Amino acid sequence: MRKKSSTPNRSFKVADQIQRDLTELIGRELKDPRVGMVTIQAVEVTPDYAHAKVFFSLLSGDAEECTKGLNQAAGFLRSGLFKRLHIHTVPTLHFVFDRTTERAADMNALIAQAVASRSKNED
Repeated sequence: MRKKSSTPNRSFKVADQIQRDLTELIGRELKDPRVGMVTIQAVEVTPDYAHAKVFFSLLSGDAEECTKGLNQAAGFLRSGLFKRLHIHTVPTLHFVFDRTTERAADMNALIAQAVASRSKNED
């Protein structure tokens, strides 16, 4: 019987550890004023661990400037990850602004508006 590969599980573990370590590194060691209150939403790692897409959301500030700041600090953050992670290849980081929370808020507003207009029509 052939043994199942643990590679997908390991990829998820590595991505999860990168997410936790990046959250700490950005909060404590990154001094770029363009990077405000950032929340790392998810990390996707390629199978060869060469690249990692880091999805983040922003509490306040300009998303475009924050993305530029994070991508410019990617080398610094990667070196910080190298010191923390115990893997052979630390991936190159690519930061992407995640608009999921904005879309969810917009959908909630539309639903609330529809419910309000429906209750006015029933009255």
